[in-house]
Amino acid sequence: MDSSITRRHWLQQFGMGLGGIAASQLLQRDFAAAAPAVSPNGGVPSGGVINPTHHAPKAKRVIYLFQAGGPSQLETWDYKPLLNEKQGEPLPDSVRQGQRLTGMSGNQAILPLAGSMYKFNRHGENGTWVSELMPHMAKQVDQIAVVKSMYTEAINHDPAITFLQTGNQLSGRPSIGSWLHYGLGSENDNLPTFVVLVTKGKGGQPLYSRLWGSGFLPARYQGVQFRSGKEPVLYLSNPPGISAGSRRNMLDRLNDLHQLEQDRLGDPALATRIEQYEMAYRMQSSVPDVANLADEPQRVKDLYGPDVSKPGSFAANCLLARRLAERGVRFIQLYHQGWDHHGNIPGGMKTQCRDTDQPSAALLQDLQQRGLLDDTLVIWGGEFGRTNYSQGTLTATNYGRDHHPRCFTMWMAGGGIQGGVNHGETCPFGYNVVSDGVHVRDFHATLLHLMGIDHHRLSVKFQGLDARLTGVEPARVVNEILA
Repeated sequence: MDSSITRRHWLQQFGMGLGGIAASQLLQRDFAAAAPAVSPNGGVPSGGVINPTHHAPKAKRVIYLFQAGGPSQLETWDYKPLLNEKQGEPLPDSVRQGQRLTGMSGNQAILPLAGSMYKFNRHGENGTWVSELMPHMAKQVDQIAVVKSMYTEAINHDPAITFLQTGNQLSGRPSIGSWLHYGLGSENDNLPTFVVLVTKGKGGQPLYSRLWGSGFLPARYQGVQFRSGKEPVLYLSNPPGISAGSRRNMLDRLNDLHQLEQDRLGDPALATRIEQYEMAYRMQSSVPDVANLADEPQRVKDLYGPDVSKPGSFAANCLLARRLAERGVRFIQLYHQGWDHHGNIPGGMKTQCRDTDQPSAALLQDLQQRGLLDDTLVIWGGEFGRTNYSQGTLTATNYGRDHHPRCFTMWMAGGGIQGGVNHGETCPFGYNVVSDGVHVRDFHATLLHLMGIDHHRLSVKFQGLDARLTGVEPARVVNEILA
């Protein structure tokens, strides 16, 4: 097609009204499923701009358990007995190497090394070290790849979270789920492709809707937040006195008005608008069904723990994530706040692990029992780690840890991930990566790879540049953790 032809002219020339646009969105997935797999690298058809995929995907969907605030790797996955041996001694300059500290601990006269007060034991076939705080995940270590050598440049929460979620420390870029929706399209017609669940009632660093926004991509690619309560999606229900038939009639007439406006202005945003209206109409029945956990067997609820009965809890959201996954939602983002432990590591970490350990393990077990884990990528981790020294006063029963971007731990499981792997290593002081470092961009490249996408080839023109989730600096797929 001649690039000089505008969208308006194209629509007029081929007689394709907004109703046709909405219909084409509904049929797109069916057409993709019927299309032949023409990629020489084993790619499969998709409903997005990457069609077929660049290579055979190992995962069809992602469940990302984001632990906002920065969980301490030293109390969870990265066992450092040397810190206990050197308890209270100053952090050696040879270990710090002049690296940047935050203003919260950078002015301390002494940075006293702080060992974990919690015991670690080996679990699984490969003897993975796991803290006693996570007895349920300890039983799942043969299913997961523990990446101990994550690192980032961002040392403060907002840019660090934004970096993990969008590939850039500055706001305004598309989130991971938006990139996947844009690249691969949807696997269902009646639910959003990208759903966000936030644990109810948790304090901590604020979360902003831009973290699941579409940035410079069209608005239809942004995440849809589900909430606990009678109305999981705001403004989805009909107002009092309005029937389903009345709403359908309203949408049809609104479509007619949009068609007139489209013929006059050729506004590309109108197609997105009508598509959102139509999706909202279909979601009126699908959302209450998927959000209703009452029909889950008691044995399944027991798997997730007692908090599953509390709407909006992390446990309830993990179970809801499984229900969304089995209904074809491509990207499910959970946010769980409260990991920012500048003080009271002993009490704070105990509470957070109690809330998240059993549900996280249950999600893996539930997915596996249903045959979904093989093609569902599950991710757990925060925006950075915590320091090996105590922020503020170190006592025998209490200590805190400041932000630490130089090394932290994440784990991944499911679609395309090799279970039982411990990847990367930090120094005996738990301060620097010493082998197999994994940058945030490498994490993003690996995620896209598992979904069948070459991260170099998924881009959008923005401000004169080919914008990508992995940016312009080098990024690599972490092949060592792939099955």
